[in-house]
Amino acid sequence: MADNSVLVPASSRSLLADSSVLESKIAETSKENLFTGSADADEEMPQVETRVVLVQDAGRNEALLKALETVKIMEVPVIKIRANCPEKSRESLIKSLVNMEIKHPCVTTESVEEYAEADAPEFENVFVISDFQHPTFRYLYKAECRVLGPPIVLFCAQKGEALPFTSRPLYCASMLNLVLCFTGFRKKEELVKLVTLVHHMGGIIRKDFSSKVTHLVACSTHGDKFRVAVSLGTPIMKADWILKAWEKRNELDFCATDEEFKSEFKVSPFQDCILSFLGFSDEERVSMEEMTIMQGGQFLPVGDENCTHLVVEENSVKDLPFEPPKNLYVVKQEWFWGSIQMDARAGETMYLFEKQDSPALKKSVSMLSLNTPSSNRKKRRLKDTLAQITRETDISPFPPRKRPSAEHSLSMGSLLDISNTPESGKSLSDTPKISTKPNKILTPVPQTQSARWQVAMELYQTESNYVDILTTIVQLFQVPLEKEGQVGGPILAPEEIKTIFASIPEILDVHTKIKDDLEKMMIDWAETKSIGEVILCYSKDFVKTYPPFVNFFEMSKETIIKCERLKPRFHAFLKINQSKPECGRQTLVELMIRPVQRLPSVALLLNDLKKHTSEDNPDKTMLEKAIESLKEVMTHINEDKRKTEGQRQIFDVVYEVDGCPANLLSSHRMLVQRVETIALGEDLCDRGEQVTLFLFNDCLEIARKRHKVIGTFKSPHGHTRPPASLKHISLMPLSQIKKVLDIRETEGL
Repeated sequence: MADNSVLVPASSRSLLADSSVLESKIAETSKENLFTGSADADEEMPQVETRVVLVQDAGRNEALLKALETVKIMEVPVIKIRANCPEKSRESLIKSLVNMEIKHPCVTTESVEEYAEADAPEFENVFVISDFQHPTFRYLYKAECRVLGPPIVLFCAQKGEALPFTSRPLYCASMLNLVLCFTGFRKKEELVKLVTLVHHMGGIIRKDFSSKVTHLVACSTHGDKFRVAVSLGTPIMKADWILKAWEKRNELDFCATDEEFKSEFKVSPFQDCILSFLGFSDEERVSMEEMTIMQGGQFLPVGDENCTHLVVEENSVKDLPFEPPKNLYVVKQEWFWGSIQMDARAGETMYLFEKQDSPALKKSVSMLSLNTPSSNRKKRRLKDTLAQITRETDISPFPPRKRPSAEHSLSMGSLLDISNTPESGKSLSDTPKISTKPNKILTPVPQTQSARWQVAMELYQTESNYVDILTTIVQLFQVPLEKEGQVGGPILAPEEIKTIFASIPEILDVHTKIKDDLEKMMIDWAETKSIGEVILCYSKDFVKTYPPFVNFFEMSKETIIKCERLKPRFHAFLKINQSKPECGRQTLVELMIRPVQRLPSVALLLNDLKKHTSEDNPDKTMLEKAIESLKEVMTHINEDKRKTEGQRQIFDVVYEVDGCPANLLSSHRMLVQRVETIALGEDLCDRGEQVTLFLFNDCLEIARKRHKVIGTFKSPHGHTRPPASLKHISLMPLSQIKKVLDIRETEGL
């Protein structure tokens, strides 16, 4: 080898250690220094063979004997120490792996003394024993023998890997490569037991918490380790996680990190917490108390001395009804919802509630005070300027009221129903107040404002507000949900996020461009400016972006409602974000309906603009084309929506009818009618049996009630469906039906 070094023989146990011991010492060494098995090295290595000794029950395990026929190698770490170096440098160890061949067949024995005490340097004995509580195991452990459990041998055979070389007894691979740290344990016996079990399952223990720790096992929610784990998003587990994992030690496919298993033993956000709630309505308080129980905490009335936290609704509470003791955390409601969202107790110091007359609040107010000698003049001047601009432009940050002409405008079905559009159905105070960019069109303003200019300004205002709403949906809701590395893990599954937000980003991109074009036009306004041309330019983009959203809006809304009901973290996420000013006190569902309403609103405004445009204005013709284009776009969307709903109805039939032919699914087929009836003949089923007929435009599906309901199904969009309740009898083309009789019941015989 290029560097002068000494290879320590594998039989020299004083320098051999398992990977967990050497890991920290070899981190800084480079790959080129690792032992590569050169010829010179082979000459220095002693010829040591591995011998597997099956103890007691292990020797009678047929699966184990078969597995050892596959596993013929054991990986043994070899330590290389640099020569010609000071003694201190011996701490810099370099680890390598030598594949030690298992040449001899395994040995079975009832008594291990002769193998454990035999001084045979040519053999490396590895004992396999089924019971790590047996006295024989304790004997081998005290003798510092290498001990494995049957599951780890079977695991290696299943994976096609070599037997692991470890100085500690290793029973299974349930916690292989996991790095655990403990906090809050006061009883040494309990901690020793847990550490031992972790080692038996292949895990590594660290005394100090670091970024390498994969799981923190906590007996208490206090302390620095707990706070750091929360901030890093490290899973925090109960001790029962280790104990239950050990109970499953003989299950080869079991892993302690399986989400379904692990979630049962996570430390709940409100463990060790007793909460009380101040300033909330009775309905809100009851809901939060129920949530507290679900998240592992308890609740008591306000003022009870046993409470650990007082959660305050900061918008309604100005002062506390009592002087809080020092050991009571008085926190804002955001701490409550934030803890649920993170799936771990948030740090209280970031959410402390401050009374209005508190020193901290007074200091912050004084720092922001405008009462300087010249500030009053500045405020008056600013107020006068804003008033002048308002009088000149009549601009409001809110959507305008519905114009009278809108009532006598277009009528095009569902997309043109403006009964609940933002302009008519919401109060101004409930509209999100968002501004992503400074308004550039305040100046210059024409001295005489024409009716056409006012409608154009109204179109720009509503477009600007609409873009801000879409921006809020994307930035406040979608982006955080899609962000990787969320504390506590993902809040929603990727398919749920995709179902909820659909093509919202693409719609935002189109309308941002429209807003920018309108803004440039309003800055340099002239009566001949063509508003119709701007809208007409993006008609193809409307056809591309709106159908995917409108078609599945109901599914999007149902997904939000369902996830909020079933997933506490998502419920908390919505609570936190919907309370922010950007949302204008509206829920995500209320914000998401805006794209459904926007195109009808634009069509109404364009129609109004056309009425205030003279015949000789070039924009008159362009507005007519733009309105006609929007009609075509909305007709396409409505037609596409009907087709999509028709396809969904066929999917519903396929999932409801067990054994339904796959060729029922066809792009040209639509469900016309569903009829419940009774069979009068015995050709297709028993006479008198209840039959369901699904009449399509070209065929008839005949099904009967299923006597035994089994299983559940998932739709193509991932939604769980009830089990099939009907059984397929026949799919009959309508061309085969020769005659249809209309039999009516009469009162006579």
